[in-house]
Amino acid sequence: MMRKITIALLALILFGMLIPVGFATDSNLVVTYGETTYGNSNYKSFVDDFFVKQAKVDLNNVNSKVITADQVNQVSGGITGKSYSSNQIYSSALLDLNDNDNLEVSVDKSKITVITGEMYISALKSAGITSGHVYVTSPVSATGESALAGIMNAYEEVTDVEIPESVKEAANDEIYTQAEIVENSGVDADELSQLVDDVKNQVSSDNVTDHDTIVNIINNYVQNNNINITNSDIENLADTIEQVQNVQGDVNYYKDKVSTFLNDGNSTGGFSLDGLFDWINSFTTGI
Repeated sequence: MMRKITIALLALILFGMLIPVGFATDSNLVVTYGETTYGNSNYKSFVDDFFVKQAKVDLNNVNSKVITADQVNQVSGGITGKSYSSNQIYSSALLDLNDNDNLEVSVDKSKITVITGEMYISALKSAGITSGHVYVTSPVSATGESALAGIMNAYEEVTDVEIPESVKEAANDEIYTQAEIVENSGVDADELSQLVDDVKNQVSSDNVTDHDTIVNIINNYVQNNNINITNSDIENLADTIEQVQNVQGDVNYYKDKVSTFLNDGNSTGGFSLDGLFDWINSFTTGI
């Protein structure tokens, strides 16, 4: 009996030596701050308060990253040609992968003026992301376009699996194109999001890659649903959906890699507290 107790105590001491001071940090939670927000204590406090209230988390236990204007410009430059300065990146996001049964996005509609939760969900699904709960806000009114870069960055941080650049570009292109259509044409954001989702599903189901065929599918959809959208917008949307369809090989590659992480119960390196305690109990049973 004494030998079992001694071994158990040594195991617990070893456990204490292995666990770092920051052990309380939840590796399945990451918050990404827009550069402008992170640099202003009042702005940061505002978004932190939103995350705490909405996600019921202790941000002291959450890893954080800063999304810079340079990172956003790398994406937007090739899509819209827009360039943002370091005082224009407000949108911030929190990813909670503990809730990984379904993909859910909660958007602070009082601050995010263009991109809706359904738009984020559609773009994330285009990137092969189908689980987790994402919260998006900003300290001031913002379109929400830059948040997608932070969200995908957060997924990479939590899972330690890199999203292929081609996939990131396609997902971001989808967000930027929808934002542009909403702002230029005044199309209802929810209607547009449903259009994109339905057309993507049909294109994927029929394995369509031809641009003109995608244009015809969109035209039929807008006519049947009485959506007012210009020919130019339809062409841009067709380009975006075609791009999403063309990167499906890379999307499937990413999904296969990240599914290993999710199926292993969000563990890394095979270490788990349950396993350690089971091992300790094997020495102490019967005491």
